[in-house]
Amino acid sequence: LMHYAAWLARRWDDPAFQMAFPWFDSPRYWEEHILTLREQLAKLDEPPLVI
Repeated sequence: LMHYAAWLARRWDDPAFQMAFPWFDSPRYWEEHILTLREQLAKLDEPPLVI
């Protein structure tokens, strides 16, 4: 997730990226991105799965 967002951020000045990923600079994208990161962090605190 972080690598993908960083890749988009590095390329953001390219007009083609702004057209291809118009949602990238929206507040909603970042709110959902942060929520996903928080969910992943919470999963790290869960006990490991037993198989």
